[in-house]
Amino acid sequence: MGATTGIGALSLIHCFSKSHTLSFASFRTLPRLTCSFSSSINFNISFAPSKSKPKPKLNPDLDPQPDVISEPDGPLLIPWIVRGEDGNLKLQSEPPPSLLKAIATAQTGTRKDSNQSKTTAATSKPQKNRATAPPQHSKAARRFYNQNIKESSGARLSKVLAASGVASRRSCEELIFEGKVTVNGSVCTTPQTRVDPAKDVIYVNGNRLPKRQPQKVYLALNKPKGYICSSGENESKSVISLFDDFLKTWGKKHPGVPTPRLFTVGRLDVATTGLIIVTNDGDFAQKLSHPSSNLSKEYIATVDGSIYKRHLIAISEGTTIEGVHCVPDAVELLPRQADMQRARIRIVVHEGRKHEVRELVKCAGLEIHSLKRVRIGGFRLPPDLG
Repeated sequence: MGATTGIGALSLIHCFSKSHTLSFASFRTLPRLTCSFSSSINFNISFAPSKSKPKPKLNPDLDPQPDVISEPDGPLLIPWIVRGEDGNLKLQSEPPPSLLKAIATAQTGTRKDSNQSKTTAATSKPQKNRATAPPQHSKAARRFYNQNIKESSGARLSKVLAASGVASRRSCEELIFEGKVTVNGSVCTTPQTRVDPAKDVIYVNGNRLPKRQPQKVYLALNKPKGYICSSGENESKSVISLFDDFLKTWGKKHPGVPTPRLFTVGRLDVATTGLIIVTNDGDFAQKLSHPSSNLSKEYIATVDGSIYKRHLIAISEGTTIEGVHCVPDAVELLPRQADMQRARIRIVVHEGRKHEVRELVKCAGLEIHSLKRVRIGGFRLPPDLG
């Protein structure tokens, strides 16, 4: 009976093997991951020891002291399993570069967003204008600065007097120091006091200063020979005296407006002719005559005798005037005209020192017959006058 059962089982297995043949070729081979018990040797990494469970506190009097656990020799590294370029998995001690780049990008974006939010918050905050109280001065300060005058507005008292035609700036300061000027009923002895002629009542030697200031006047004059450019000297004629007729008719043309006090911008000596600017605008005169403006001035020098090349070279090399070596910007021999017997030289300078052109020609061995200025910066005499 048992033999019969065994023969039946064998025949059943034989029939199953014939009808269901297994083909190993149909199975796909899977890649194998080789592991090693000594990973620190193969991959040159070390693993952090597992966290030990917290031990109960020991009583130093009853229990012995625990042994000190020594730290690992090398740095503790975390293993990273990544897929390489060949498609196989590998174990390395550093995170992949793509992960590091993504983390850095995320951190940078977060910083930019926080900075933008801070900037927006700072700009969106309304600025509160704090009202500042006017400064309180002592009684002595109020007496000194004449508190009945608003010092924050207006112009200097000496400048207002000079612009109104009272006198020159220096003469007006002397009048103020002498106590001959009153402002709003009080004697003012400080030329720096700020006043407004339209609001303040100003008296000079008992005469009321007009509220309206004269308008700015700018004149170009072809100065003749024999006139000086200063109105304070009496030994010769003044350039300002040439405008007497113009100033006399000022009241008829401009009723209610004080007559302007004219003065020259710069100077020309008595023997020199040509262009000179006349105005009553002190700020304009200061800007035009100050050395920082660096304006060039053009002269035509008529000389006696013949002019050779060595003379032009000597003039162009310059000369020393008052301890400063002065060199002209340009030197040119002008063509001789039929109606002129003498030679002419065009000389351009920018420093404008006293008698500079005359000294340049004199040091070159020439003698000037006449000297004429034809240009100051962008201002030039008309061709028929130059």
